[in-house]
Amino acid sequence: MVGCRTRAQSGNVDGTGDPAEGPGTRYSRDQSCPGLASLRVTGRREQGVRPFRSKSLYARARLCAVAARRQPAYQTGAVTVRSEQLRGISRNSLSVLLVVCLLLTTCELKAASAFKPNILLIMADDLGIGDLGCYGNDTLRTPNIDRLAAEGVRLTQHLAAAPLCTPSRAAFLTGRHSLRSGMEATDGYRALQWNAGSGGLPENETTFARILQREGYATGLIGKWHQGVNCETRTDHCHHPLNHGFDYFYGMPFTLVNDCHPGRLPEVDASLRAQLGHYTQLMVLGILTLAAGRTCGFISVSWKAVLGLACLVALFFISWYSSFGFVGRWNCILMRNHDVTEQPMVLERTASRLLKEAISYIERNKDRPFLLFVSLLHVHIPLVTTKEFLGKSQHGLYGDNVEEMDWLIGRILNALEEHGLTNTTFTYFTSDHGGHLEARSEHGQLGGWNGIYRGGKGMGGWEGGIRVPGVVRWPGVLPAGRVIQEPTSLMDVFPTVVQLAGGQVPQDRVMDGHSLLPLLQGAAEHSAHDFLFHYCGKYLHAARWHDKRGGRLWKVHYMTPRFHPEGAGACYGRGVCPCSGDGVTQHSPPLLFDLSRDPSEARPLSPGTEPLFEAVIATVGEAVRNHRKTLSSVPQQFSLSNILWKPWLQPCCGTFPFCSCSEDGDHSET
Repeated sequence: MVGCRTRAQSGNVDGTGDPAEGPGTRYSRDQSCPGLASLRVTGRREQGVRPFRSKSLYARARLCAVAARRQPAYQTGAVTVRSEQLRGISRNSLSVLLVVCLLLTTCELKAASAFKPNILLIMADDLGIGDLGCYGNDTLRTPNIDRLAAEGVRLTQHLAAAPLCTPSRAAFLTGRHSLRSGMEATDGYRALQWNAGSGGLPENETTFARILQREGYATGLIGKWHQGVNCETRTDHCHHPLNHGFDYFYGMPFTLVNDCHPGRLPEVDASLRAQLGHYTQLMVLGILTLAAGRTCGFISVSWKAVLGLACLVALFFISWYSSFGFVGRWNCILMRNHDVTEQPMVLERTASRLLKEAISYIERNKDRPFLLFVSLLHVHIPLVTTKEFLGKSQHGLYGDNVEEMDWLIGRILNALEEHGLTNTTFTYFTSDHGGHLEARSEHGQLGGWNGIYRGGKGMGGWEGGIRVPGVVRWPGVLPAGRVIQEPTSLMDVFPTVVQLAGGQVPQDRVMDGHSLLPLLQGAAEHSAHDFLFHYCGKYLHAARWHDKRGGRLWKVHYMTPRFHPEGAGACYGRGVCPCSGDGVTQHSPPLLFDLSRDPSEARPLSPGTEPLFEAVIATVGEAVRNHRKTLSSVPQQFSLSNILWKPWLQPCCGTFPFCSCSEDGDHSET
């Protein structure tokens, strides 16, 4: 049975009265329903709103009447009837029209499944799940995110696929574990370090943006990318957003780091940089000693040899300082599409520019379906906050930055409302992973709070590193105020938005995500995930099993990081906790927790305290073995050769190495 396809948003129909027309109401013509343009209709139920499908002749008659009354123009053959003419149609004609609509089975109205909504995805950076009011924080003010949760669905067991930026975002974009694309550490570096590295999201990976672009969506990315830029030349842009399905990009191809802020302590390879500086000082001291000895006649060595050694030391210094000495200039840049627009970027103006770009993108594409991925720079260190929010929170600079982030989100949501797009937009908010516990200064904590959950950023197994906010709103389709406690993943966003757009999930590769729509709409009671696997680099640290029959949620830890100092809850003195080596403890037998009773992972179970201990360990172990059979060898994007800074790959405005430019004014492209 063919239903009436629609690209429009109607008001809500409760079956007992006239529908209330909202500010986001739009209509469109559709030839699949003769004589009437199709109309998306929704109906209410106790706990919110869901797609309405008429089941009685009376209800179908009402729907057709609504369509006839509201439709500003419809087509029958070559004749177009305008709304002014429609007002003149007699009641008898309208009755005939209703009968015809009832008899034509092609006029069965299909709701959200036939409607292509706008899609707004908002991702915070390093935000802890405990930082938001809707997740229990009563000391930070996040009214806009809280409103989003009140008007939509809140996921309480929403999980990142990795505990660090680059791999987590790769999994989010592709719906697959980052290991499958080589965007995860084998050993050593766990995230991209330079704009001028050659590693990045491979061209053969399919992002949800690419599929939505094929389905006719405008696809924009505003903010952070951190998935690489170039492969072989400065302008090949093989890893660039525009090569991965986005038709517009404005933001940072890298990520915020302390090096972007003058006067802050270095962050990119800080320990290696310190070692190289120390070695250089020792070598310079050696050369000076050699020269002094030669001058005083204590050492018999030619001046040519001294000069040659001095040249070698100078080359050594230049080889590392040319990259590490200018991290802010090389990494902290803004791009619009393929062009560098500001190098280095002015941090104090960046947030307002990103906001203007997001609002402008919504305005430019309000008359067509769009995907907008707003990848916020907040709340990653160095926590650059405008003066309007400085000192306003109860939690220092980090709290100020969180509250500014919420304000930015509020402005974007207001833009939807101002253009009448609220009811036609699927809006999603999350964070890429848990809060950064090790981010501290002499003034206090600079990282997020992960609530009751143990661990944080960089920890692949503990909940605090991977449990993130998940808020979804679509008025008239998703029930308002609903809370879902089922396990879900950031990887689920890929198949969800692809389904909304009417596209197809790739069939030629292993996909790890599942569409959230059945769960969000209440059509499914449980998550599609039976097992979820939690990696730290290439190492499987933990796995969870949702025993739907028994109603238990089991978590098995194979490795856990060793906190420093012991019992501290984090790896202070390091950037993040390591994934392997001396920095982890391997557990045999594995640690077992029942998250349904112990979400804080405070009470490990044993064969003596849990009769199902052995059975659970065996079941999860079998799932892990089956999962590993689906993994295949791929090129490693974080290998040393891909991570190293390569001057010939450095994005640059001007003539390299004299790269410098600033934006003359805030402007946007079509």
